[in-house]
Amino acid sequence: MVENIDDKYVAILLKRFNIEYQKQDHSGVYGETQRHLAYNSNKIEGSTLTFNQTAFLFDTKALASDENKLVRTKDIEEMNGHFVMFNNMLKTYNQELSEELIKSYHYDLKIGVFEDKANGYPVGEYKNRGNRVADIVTTSPSEVSKKMQKLLNWYNELPIKTLDDIAEFHFKYEMIHPFQDGNGRTGRIIMFKECLKNNIFPFIIEDVRKDEYYKCLNEAQKGSPKNLVEFFKVEQQEYFNLIKDLIQE
Repeated sequence: MVENIDDKYVAILLKRFNIEYQKQDHSGVYGETQRHLAYNSNKIEGSTLTFNQTAFLFDTKALASDENKLVRTKDIEEMNGHFVMFNNMLKTYNQELSEELIKSYHYDLKIGVFEDKANGYPVGEYKNRGNRVADIVTTSPSEVSKKMQKLLNWYNELPIKTLDDIAEFHFKYEMIHPFQDGNGRTGRIIMFKECLKNNIFPFIIEDVRKDEYYKCLNEAQKGSPKNLVEFFKVEQQEYFNLIKDLIQE
């Protein structure tokens, strides 16, 4: 376990998430996590929203204006979708991973995004066009379902799941790249879910460390996953430091 983080904090975190979500209390760890996770995960993918705008959108359902900065409509739509996806994850965190569950996360993230619909991107369904990430050739659309079933069968058959296993699932998921868009954000919400399910303290990948994240992810996909796991451990500690005062018993 990472320094200063005891297993008991996962149970406390889940308890606080449940209470605060049911009450729609944004003043505690639920609100803090929603704001930071949505901001960072979308920012990694190029969102133009600032953290303050993300927080304002989550808390008020409106957007603080900034006449000197353009904001893309798509970024607002995806940010709102991320808030909904997180809520879905909280309701389903204890379920076994399945294609249907993963597709439901993607649906939440993307259903309100006009640009994706205009481009003919499937929402809540696997990609219908080939895509590529850096120097990694991703799975062709015709092979995605088969590859996802194989990945899920391997993962779900593990008797005990560790952070190393979650990291391996993540880099293999990203290599498949099952959706036309939104793979990174669904992949990161899956890791958060699986940490909660398996009594592992979760983490938020920060946009300021995006380059290191991509580097470690690329190394893992080429056969060297050690640095990716160590990267996740550092981010565990950062998330704990962010919320520790909000999850004291």
